[in-house]
Amino acid sequence: MACTLHVAWDERLTSYNFGPAHPLAPVRVELTVELARALGVLDADGVTVAAPPPATDTELEYVHDKAYIEAVKQAGSGGASVNPGRYGLGTADDPIFPGMHEASALVAGATLAAAAAVWSGTAGHGVNIAGGLHHAMRDHASGFCIYNDPAIAISWLLAQGAERIAYVDIDVHHGDGVQAAFFNDPRVLTISLHEDPRTLFPGTGRASETGGPDAEGSAANVALPAGTSDAGWLRAFHAVVPPLLRAFGPQVLVSQHGCDTHWMDPLANLELTIDAQRAAHAAIHELAHETAGGRWLLTGGGGYELVQVVPRTWTHLLAEAAGRPLDPTIPTPPSWRDYVARRTGAAAPEIMTEQAPARFPRFEDGHDPGDPVDRAIMATRSAVFPHHGLMP
Repeated sequence: MACTLHVAWDERLTSYNFGPAHPLAPVRVELTVELARALGVLDADGVTVAAPPPATDTELEYVHDKAYIEAVKQAGSGGASVNPGRYGLGTADDPIFPGMHEASALVAGATLAAAAAVWSGTAGHGVNIAGGLHHAMRDHASGFCIYNDPAIAISWLLAQGAERIAYVDIDVHHGDGVQAAFFNDPRVLTISLHEDPRTLFPGTGRASETGGPDAEGSAANVALPAGTSDAGWLRAFHAVVPPLLRAFGPQVLVSQHGCDTHWMDPLANLELTIDAQRAAHAAIHELAHETAGGRWLLTGGGGYELVQVVPRTWTHLLAEAAGRPLDPTIPTPPSWRDYVARRTGAAAPEIMTEQAPARFPRFEDGHDPGDPVDRAIMATRSAVFPHHGLMP
């Protein structure tokens, strides 16, 4: 389908950097952009790339407390006037680094710039591949996330007059910060597919979490068992996400595309391939056109296999958002492989696929109550579907 895409990108986005020993290494974003460039994705017709401004304090305050923003500023500048531990700063997950506020505000600003392009109609789709910091809370950092850029962008869109926004999160970790920001707001539907909270951070995202007293059914959580692979994950996605989006009818679809669901990811326990992730990107894109008039704001997210996984799956995501999906059987460019070797010392993948079929049996054609994936699907559908006039 013909699409226009605004890519909010500046090399300074790689300054969001917790240090050389931290899993969230900015080289993963750098390698993604280099691969997308090498394959011509960023030069395609209808694609614009522009450096974003950082989010202002006023924009950050759509989601975060002033005191917390001030604490981030003080911590990142070496100030001692606040207790950073009170705000989740200085932990193993969220260590303090110089310029932390500036780097984090730029990530938020990039997602806001992409949202503005979509809302204004400058582009049908907008992306911040360095964004998706979905764990940050109103008053504290959490899970590698300082400012919650998806929640800030959603809040900004609501302030511009959007009446219904859907957020779909396919990171292996529950999108807890975004859910918390809108848990009692019926204008925002949050849907998260993630590993069961009994086996993975942040320990939330059960099917029973369905929204606050004024917004029952506004949160949907699919908690998948460790070991879930392509067919089960895609089965769950298609059993839950399309029916809810069609019933809700969002004006804008926002999605977070963490790729830590991959079988090689060192921090989690799902077993997806790049091919299933690519299929998920395509399904979300199609749903944006079907349910939201093509208005699609998308971000990156988690993903900690820095060379083999993140660059390939997010390059597929960028190509999909540009309306020019890549043939998965094409080789990675030799120039990019050389860049990876120089930059990381690692051997780069040679092809854009893992040659997995990415097929799944439809839940509507029958389900097995004894299967743990089907039980997870049924738990979510039973908890949320009736609030939207749908049958479980």
